[in-house]
Amino acid sequence: MVCTVRNIKDFAAFVSLDEYENLEGLIPISEIATGWIKYIRDHIREGQKVVCKVLHVDKSRGHIDLSLKDVNDHQRREKIREWKNESKARKWIGFAAEASKEKPEVITAALYKKYGDLYSVFEEIVSDGEDSLRKTGLSARTIEALVSVARENVKVPRVTVSGNLILTSTKPDGINIIRRALRSAEPKIPDTEIELTYLGAPTYRIKVTAPDYKKAEKGLEKAAGAAIGVVERSGGEGKLVKKPKSGKSA
Repeated sequence: MVCTVRNIKDFAAFVSLDEYENLEGLIPISEIATGWIKYIRDHIREGQKVVCKVLHVDKSRGHIDLSLKDVNDHQRREKIREWKNESKARKWIGFAAEASKEKPEVITAALYKKYGDLYSVFEEIVSDGEDSLRKTGLSARTIEALVSVARENVKVPRVTVSGNLILTSTKPDGINIIRRALRSAEPKIPDTEIELTYLGAPTYRIKVTAPDYKKAEKGLEKAAGAAIGVVERSGGEGKLVKKPKSGKSA
């Protein structure tokens, strides 16, 4: 849980749970950090945002025991990222609610029911359009508002993979065969961009940009396979030499 430190005593730190309104928890001194602790304030301070693991919940007494030391750096970074994204999504839902005159809690409940979280909804809207919201039960006006907000605020990360396409043909009309092969190397794939660059016969750079590596790699294989197929059916030769992944781009 993402928590805010509210009060520090000699034996424990009291925190509010940022994702649950009006809920508080306690981090015993033994769960602040590994090893012997002389002063809690050497490890934690009032107003600090921390990520804690829930150890125990006593509903009858309203007690929530937490651990700070049981959360590693990777878990902390991932939870903060997730929390920030959900906070953004709730703000965007507020914009959509204001525009559509729908209650924010109605929109939130409908999206949680279908998706289980909020931020991924907006990413999917940008990738797949309003069709992704058809089965939420929300009104057309609300869906339109959500689509508008998503397109204004969300940038879906994209990745690029590339390779060298080597095509050769000894036929008299080899140039035309290569041209046909290159045209076939640009199939229309949803959410995928394919770019061909001439590097000098018989080598051509093929670059594919997509929302994730799986889709980009699939696009690269499909495009290269189409071109190689044209050349080989005409008696020539073709192969793809892949390049290292170039990473994410906005």
